[in-house]
Amino acid sequence: MTQQRRDFLRHLAAAGLAGSAAATAQAAEPAPPAKADATLTHDMSAFPPEWMGKEQIAMLIYPEFTALDLVGPHYMFTSLWGAKVQLVAASKDPVRSDAGLTFIPDLTLAEVPADLDILFVPGGSQGTLKVMQDPKQIAWIADRARRAKLVASVCTGSMILGQAGLLRGKRATTHWATHALLKDFGAVPVDERVVWDGGLVTGAGVSAGLDLGLSVVARLRDKPYAQGVQLLAEYAPQPPFNAGTPKSAPTEVHQMMGSMFDALRADMRVSAKTALGA
Repeated sequence: MTQQRRDFLRHLAAAGLAGSAAATAQAAEPAPPAKADATLTHDMSAFPPEWMGKEQIAMLIYPEFTALDLVGPHYMFTSLWGAKVQLVAASKDPVRSDAGLTFIPDLTLAEVPADLDILFVPGGSQGTLKVMQDPKQIAWIADRARRAKLVASVCTGSMILGQAGLLRGKRATTHWATHALLKDFGAVPVDERVVWDGGLVTGAGVSAGLDLGLSVVARLRDKPYAQGVQLLAEYAPQPPFNAGTPKSAPTEVHQMMGSMFDALRADMRVSAKTALGA
């Protein structure tokens, strides 16, 4: 977490926004003036104890994934005080997203702790399909997911979860372009932006990762904490067009964009037939 976000959340607690736990905490002692080269420290006594965690969070990255699928939730997860968020990939080599942004993994798949609090998978298009067709990565995802307290995906990341056999009988969502494929993986499709089913949480397309991330923050901490994170991000969307869903977009725009995914949907449907444990 950045120093600015740590300071922000500390001030939330000091202001009593956490309810009775914060109200009964002792006020922090005024800090002496810091020297220019001093390491800043903060009195944590104003924080309600439930605001401190120790989550182990692994966020999978792979060539050609969609960067915003990851970056939105990553911002929210790294706002969880005490959590350790790590990017993981098949190797330590830089990973180039579908739009050209490059990410540096923290860990290889083999180095990821066996027991995670959160396993997160972003989506994409051809890069996602390649992961779906990689038995080693799918087996790794299935293994870590079995022990993770929470498994999460955004966009077509749910197709990867489905390939690993993690959607059977589960309520789930995904990007609108692949929503119809959820049934191929045994899921119960839900037309919502964020869908929870026990320890599984799935987000719709791309920007829904911001909503999923906030939803997870609220679940792991509380509503005031999540509201503080949302305020810090100034997340108050007012898009210039009302075309963000198939229902609201002009028909011709929906048809044009939908046709771009015909081949991908066909390939993913074939892959679904080989899903782990099928």
